[in-house]
Formats: sequence, structure tokens, C-alpha cells
Amino acid sequence: MTEPRWLDAVQQRSWRAYVDGSLRLTELMDRDLKSKHGLSISEYEILVRLSEAPERRLRMAELAANASQSRSRLSHTCSRLESKALVERGSCPNDKRGVYAHLTDEGFAVLERAARDHVETVRSYFVDVIDPQDLDAIGRAFSAVIKSLDSA
Repeated sequence: MTEPRWLDAVQQRSWRAYVDGSLRLTELMDRDLKSKHGLSISEYEILVRLSEAPERRLRMAELAANASQSRSRLSHTCSRLESKALVERGSCPNDKRGVYAHLTDEGFAVLERAARDHVETVRSYFVDVIDPQDLDAIGRAFSAVIKSLDSA
């Protein structure tokens, strides 16, 4: 059996800082969005992805990939958003098996209100506490991570 390539002390410290920081930041954003807007971070991300799409709609499979959710989880999350009248689902006109998710006008209005608070949280606990050069390095680093994961 081959010995794993263990992390050295600096790598371990950096990895742990990433894991702990990202989990705590995600939990904070989730609590903040729920308490102020009744949205989970997953629901918010779906609304964002739909708002950026042409005609504010995406096929469910594409939305699942863009929002980093399994199709099953996305279906449950969209059901919650539908019950709040923030998203509607409908069949694709050119593919009877396909389903679109569409951001409603009410969903867009909720997103606009939530985004104002959310950006302040992101700024306060991420952007404004990181040196601009380090922020740029984080962007480059995670672009490389995403590229590696996409090609795997």
C-alpha cells in the first residue's frame, strides 16, 4: 500500500482555515437570509441563477449544475420556492421530458430585497476583511479548483 501524500503543517493550517471559514460563513449567510427574508442560502442561489438567465428561466438539469445541487435536492428546493410563488416550473416546448424553472416577478422582487442585505454580509465578513491581492489570489485559486473538478 502506498503512503498518502500527507499535508505539511502550512498546508494543513490553510486547508483547515478554508474548511472552517467557509462553513462558518455559509452558516452565517444562511441564518441571515432566513431571518431577514425567509430564504435559505440554497434557495437564494437558485433565485440568483434564474435571475441571471435569459428570460429568467433555466432547464432544471442546467440549474442543478449551476447551483451545485443534485437534481433531487433541486427539485425539493424548487418545490419550496413554488409554494412561496417565487418560482414556477413548466415543461419545455421542444422537449416533453425537459422541465424549466422560471423566476416569477414576485421571486425577482424578493431576490432584489435579499440581495441588498446579502451583499453587505459578503462584504463585511469576506471582501472587506481580505487584502485585495489575497482576494484576487482566492479568485484565481478557486477558478483552478473549479476547472480541475469540471475536468474530473
